[in-house]
Amino acid sequence: MKTKKITIFGVLIALAFILSYLESLIPIPVPVPGIKLGLANLVVITGLYVMGEKEAFVLSLIRILLVSFTFGSPSTLLFSFAGGILSCFCMILMKQIGKFSLTGVSIAGGVAHNIGQVFIAILVVNNILMIYYLPFLLISGLITGLVIGMVGALIVGSVKKYHLVSGNNN
Repeated sequence: MKTKKITIFGVLIALAFILSYLESLIPIPVPVPGIKLGLANLVVITGLYVMGEKEAFVLSLIRILLVSFTFGSPSTLLFSFAGGILSCFCMILMKQIGKFSLTGVSIAGGVAHNIGQVFIAILVVNNILMIYYLPFLLISGLITGLVIGMVGALIVGSVKKYHLVSGNNN
């Protein structure tokens, strides 16, 4: 069982890495910087529900580090780390509360990710006016979180239906 879990974890890391790269190739035609689709979050939310909280957190952390060092810069690492870690903690907390659907958890993660990035932007540029980006990013996080959550629910349902991962991580 341990080998199967390690193998699935490795596949999830590879998928998150690939989706992050693909996302960087997709231009988002909006005038607000920082809006992304959040494709890698699909893998994190799937990991959260089929593998567990610790695994999802480590998966998110490894993906952020790999993508930042491979395709990014120190600022990419800073923004991705702030958004990704806050998002992951928020999703873990929402799941633990137990009153939210997977889609609701994903929406909260998308919104939290953008809050983390705006907070870092305020610190980096030393300008509180960066807060004006927040409403646009919150709407973006809500929409992308909704879509990622709906797709994630389908994936998690399939994984559990076909017993691809053992354990009961609802």
